[in-house]
Amino acid sequence: MTTANFESLKAGDTIDGPAFAVSRESIRLFCDASLDYNPLHLDDNYMKGDFGKTNFGGIIMHGMNNFGLISRMLTDWALPAGAIHRRLETRWLKPVKPGDTIRPAGTIKAKQTTAKSRWVLVDVAVQNQRGETVAAGEAMLEFPPNAKAG
Repeated sequence: MTTANFESLKAGDTIDGPAFAVSRESIRLFCDASLDYNPLHLDDNYMKGDFGKTNFGGIIMHGMNNFGLISRMLTDWALPAGAIHRRLETRWLKPVKPGDTIRPAGTIKAKQTTAKSRWVLVDVAVQNQRGETVAAGEAMLEFPPNAKAG
């Protein structure tokens, strides 16, 4: 689905986001943008160690980068129709490393009209190039009554 139109949306419709190639440089740029310089994202020697029962085997991308990719996908899809991205909840399921290519996607779960507005609930996920889900969650978008038809 390329653009949002509340009237024609139905459960099961899909939204595709752009692919994102993860690199050391993209991780570093996110460090700079977020001011989060945690060694998880920058220090290979630090990441050689174990964290409880987990060994990541190298630096990992910020989980919030997944959140940003999902937000971009939803906004690119909904904004042309006058819709507003109101809520996003996600869980990080697998680490993302330099060399991975990830892509967000969404599936319309439900839509509802209330006395004051119109709402769409979307299941969202980010998958890597191996088809593994690295983040998943749920988003809510509002299509105000005065929103464009799409």
